[in-house]
Amino acid sequence: MKFLPSGYQIPDPLPWPTIAGPLAAAEDSLARLDERLAKSPIREGWIARTHFTDACASLWLDGELVHLEDLVLHDAGMDVRPPTHELTLAHAVLRARRRIAEAKPDWALSAAGLAGLRGRGGQGEAEAGRGNRMEGEGSFGGDDEGADAADHDPQLSIIETDPHLAAAFAAVDAANARAERRISNEIRVRSKRDPLIYDPDWDEEGRLDRWRAVLNHTSGLPPTLAAAIATVAWDAIEPLEHTPWLGRLLAASALRDRGKTRAHLPCMHAGLKLIPHERRRPRDAAARLAVQLEAMTAAAAAGLKDHDRWLMTRNLLARKLDGRRATSKLPALLDYVLTRPIVSAGMIAAELSITPRAAQNLVAEFGLREATGRGRYRAWGVL
Repeated sequence: MKFLPSGYQIPDPLPWPTIAGPLAAAEDSLARLDERLAKSPIREGWIARTHFTDACASLWLDGELVHLEDLVLHDAGMDVRPPTHELTLAHAVLRARRRIAEAKPDWALSAAGLAGLRGRGGQGEAEAGRGNRMEGEGSFGGDDEGADAADHDPQLSIIETDPHLAAAFAAVDAANARAERRISNEIRVRSKRDPLIYDPDWDEEGRLDRWRAVLNHTSGLPPTLAAAIATVAWDAIEPLEHTPWLGRLLAASALRDRGKTRAHLPCMHAGLKLIPHERRRPRDAAARLAVQLEAMTAAAAAGLKDHDRWLMTRNLLARKLDGRRATSKLPALLDYVLTRPIVSAGMIAAELSITPRAAQNLVAEFGLREATGRGRYRAWGVL
């Protein structure tokens, strides 16, 4: 074992006889899926749909059931019932995945990215703003150069001689000062944690630093093995008290940062869901790494099958667009239905700016499959 001051020990030497096969399979599967998506006409739709499935899988791994259609409707603001706590958590995972996927590959693992994903982005932005203001004051406040500029600037001379204008600028400065104090107070309130909810001894900053030390130690390893080690280390260190699901999203972001997946963000939760429950948490360190590598392979294989099925369905539906007028809404409906696991009449109406009745007529023309089996609150999708 290679000791690190982090609460997790990287096996040293690495158990190559156990992980060599799963490592090669994971590297190959992720590369094939990424290459297929890079040139795919439904790449954006595939990414949008897998965000939903991976978010539901993250709650499933924690023993919570969130229906895919409920998450889709909640994301669209069209819930058919009050959202549950589990649904709210799944939506938080969905938003985090989208934020990581839309940002630069190295953003999530940076200090600003981690602060934003933990809900502390405002504090970092406020500190950066204060630093910029201090630099500005150092450049222009009260030195000889600023005095010379005031002597040569006629507008500054007018401000000094016009009492009304000077009073207006003083009011603006006072308003800015009040706004800055209010922001500082809000940040101070947010930083105070309720001891009934948060453990006072849970040092998140220190644990995050220890986890990042493990991640930095894997810089010379293959990307998939580094992501597997990062995932296992996150489970061992438990950096964040209430967001354990963030570790696999950061591991997926590490694969993007290392250039292994350039066209998509891997679905680590969905892949681990495909591993049998009895094999998901082995005691042996080598077996834990092998399971994470197998999860990557399973996620890539499932993603490849889904892509080919959705692409074939798109090609079949596209034949129904032949001979349509240029103002037809069917092409827009085809593009939209590929970005969501299911769509309702209200969602289609809001997206295409049509009435719900017209949305149902378009669905009937396409012949989309009804996904809920209900008479009311019906939804359709490309399954």
